[in-house]
Amino acid sequence: MHAGVVDERAFGLHAGAAGALDAAQWAQEPPMRIGHGFDIHRIAPHGDTKVGGPFTIGGVVFADFELGIVAHSDGDMIYHSLVDSIFCALTLPDIGQFFPDTDPRWKGVASDVFMQEAFRQMDQRGYRVGNIDVTLIAQAPRMILRDHPLATAERPFDHKRAMIDNLAALLQCPTNRINVKARTHEKVDAVGEKRAISCHVVTVIERKP
Repeated sequence: MHAGVVDERAFGLHAGAAGALDAAQWAQEPPMRIGHGFDIHRIAPHGDTKVGGPFTIGGVVFADFELGIVAHSDGDMIYHSLVDSIFCALTLPDIGQFFPDTDPRWKGVASDVFMQEAFRQMDQRGYRVGNIDVTLIAQAPRMILRDHPLATAERPFDHKRAMIDNLAALLQCPTNRINVKARTHEKVDAVGEKRAISCHVVTVIERKP
């Protein structure tokens, strides 16, 4: 399932946009591209009618967390930021143009769908993941837990490892190409007051051999 609604010509993404530059100079795709993505969502108690479902980040569901994400889809801001970073690297329109929040098809949908489309676009252009750097900014929930059932005395449980596994599976790349880190917002502004959660992603894509 993919968006299938974006016409590159409608956004000026066609040959000749470079004006007087020699077209031959632009004929080949560069060996590497880089893109940045950002997303922020309001979070609210589960009783809020705008909360679409369980709190999901990087494909990991925090079922016991008392807040939910206010969004048209499932609101997974790691996935959304990553998708935008890939679209950016490919000089494509942003995620909101591919999957507008006015379209009922995307209401409550799992953001895996968006990731699959980002991979499809990247793959058909002849690229693969070079590396991905994710910065999640959230006052809560905690990413590293010493009291988690799967934690040991020597090694606390780290939700970020599961997120890396999810990203690697969806983008068909080794886990050593992905880094996920998290930080709080030092109780400052909406993120620090647990009224919102945000994420930055930088993605490098490289030509497939």
